[in-house]
Amino acid sequence: MERDMTKGSPLLVILKFTLPLIIGNIFQQLYNMADTIIVGHYVGANALAAVGSTGTIMFLIVGLAQGITAGFTVLTSQRFGAKDTNGVKRSVANGILLSLISTFLLTTFSVLSMHWILTKMNTPANIFQDAYTYIMIISGGLITTIFYNLLSSYLRAVGNSQIPLVFLVFSAVLNVILDLILIIKFRMGVAGAGYATILSQGISAVLCFLYIYRYMPDLTPQKEHWKFYLADTRHQLSVGIPMALQFAITASGTMIMQSAINLFGSDAVASFTAAGKLQTLVTQGMMAMGQTMAAYSGQNFGKGDILRIKKGVKSALLASTVYSIVAAVLICSLLKPCLGLFFTGDVDITVMLPWAKTYAYMCAIFYIPLSTIFIFRNTMQGCGYGFLPMMGGVSELLARLLVAMIAMSVASYPLSCFCDPAAWVTAAVFTGVSYLFVMKDIDKKYRQAS
Repeated sequence: MERDMTKGSPLLVILKFTLPLIIGNIFQQLYNMADTIIVGHYVGANALAAVGSTGTIMFLIVGLAQGITAGFTVLTSQRFGAKDTNGVKRSVANGILLSLISTFLLTTFSVLSMHWILTKMNTPANIFQDAYTYIMIISGGLITTIFYNLLSSYLRAVGNSQIPLVFLVFSAVLNVILDLILIIKFRMGVAGAGYATILSQGISAVLCFLYIYRYMPDLTPQKEHWKFYLADTRHQLSVGIPMALQFAITASGTMIMQSAINLFGSDAVASFTAAGKLQTLVTQGMMAMGQTMAAYSGQNFGKGDILRIKKGVKSALLASTVYSIVAAVLICSLLKPCLGLFFTGDVDITVMLPWAKTYAYMCAIFYIPLSTIFIFRNTMQGCGYGFLPMMGGVSELLARLLVAMIAMSVASYPLSCFCDPAAWVTAAVFTGVSYLFVMKDIDKKYRQAS
């Protein structure tokens, strides 16, 4: 089902599109949490720490996949808003061909560099092998991650956020079932968690493909569309590469932060992992709002309705502020009762809780600036501006790097946890100012054109 986001109340259009995305993102995080919960309960705290220590690396790999594929679909969103059906099909085919090349490059890079990355991140020796096993399986199955993100992004580009949700929920349930079978029945340990994740994502990708082929003729390229188009390739790479780099730069900052956390031992890593999983869960609405604004701004930019983009941004900021307050209350309320989900009964939760509380409570104070980053960044990207959002990622990296270096030099865990809030505030200011510049630039170009 397609949705024209160039008509109707901006707030209502945005909220209707965002709600399925929130549910889908939460389910995606739930099946990621299933890995850590089941690993923690049935393999042990060290195995949980091993999976957790790779979280920032996964963020890098998956972020590269999400960034490049989301960039490829911006052109599709703009052409859909401009009612250019042939152009939509052409952009879809071109994006798929570019994604195949990206899959090969990202998989090769990940597999060849993983041992070196884990070593440089100060991964504790007692969890190194499990961490390496898990992340290598994820790296080897990158094709499933890339094509699920690409196909679901194509659906969202034309206003369809419900169908990716349906497939994601199915995949989440399947992932939990596979976790239980592979980890408990077949005793595959962290490897079972990795295979369960890859298989469930692969099935989601296949379901998205079948749905598009059967029910979305506007997104189904014909024989004549299957070739590289120079103008489309240039446009998709000019948006996709900066978006991928922005994710990579942000992920590099979180890897530096993880390196600082790793210095405090496996208990700190496991507690930080559990708190981070809960935080990721309650902040999914912010990410969903960003996904919405990419599609919303893309369609309205294609139509040429810049005033409507600005109104949508104001509505999104209002909704995200309310959501951020609710999310902060939730993380503070749920942390203690939920922490036990991640560990077996022989683990002393009172030892883990202080590590987890330090990180979660500190971050909750800064959820509002975090939420604005997604809105400003994705709005600019939806309008075809990739450089400034990427530089927002650079500002995050620099802030995390500075705080992490100080934290490691003084051996301060609270200061290590402050890496995230410092990055969020810095990037919120940078992307907010950048958004104002981009809107002025677009207004100027439209005045000159008219």
